[in-house]
Amino acid sequence: MYKKILIALALDQGHGKRAVELARLLGSDDSKIIAVHVVDHVPGFSRVYAGDIDKDEIAKTAKESIMERVGDLGDIEPIVLEGHAGRTVTDYANKIGADCIICGAHRPGLSDFFLGSTAARIMRYSNCSVHILRS
Repeated sequence: MYKKILIALALDQGHGKRAVELARLLGSDDSKIIAVHVVDHVPGFSRVYAGDIDKDEIAKTAKESIMERVGDLGDIEPIVLEGHAGRTVTDYANKIGADCIICGAHRPGLSDFFLGSTAARIMRYSNCSVHILRS
């Protein structure tokens, strides 16, 4: 049984409920479940087009979306990180000592075979077990 499970969520995909169910199956009663969403870096030049971007407001909205996605369960900690999704998730998992990462994966297209999907990057760079949910 895993003790610290990280669920990597892409809020534009629908794996939240299934990921929580899997985390509960793979963990024990005292397991810690952390739901993470990674927000891409906002390039500085975007201020010319969009004005000032409130990163705190983006993080707040993302946390609310995480809780909507996984359900309002008090035992799941929502975390919003900034960076490149694949690498940021694995770096964070290593930092907190996660022993399992659960993430979703779409059906790969041709460009994914050349560039690599987020799930593939998480599998490649993770130091712990990774469970992939297919859509």
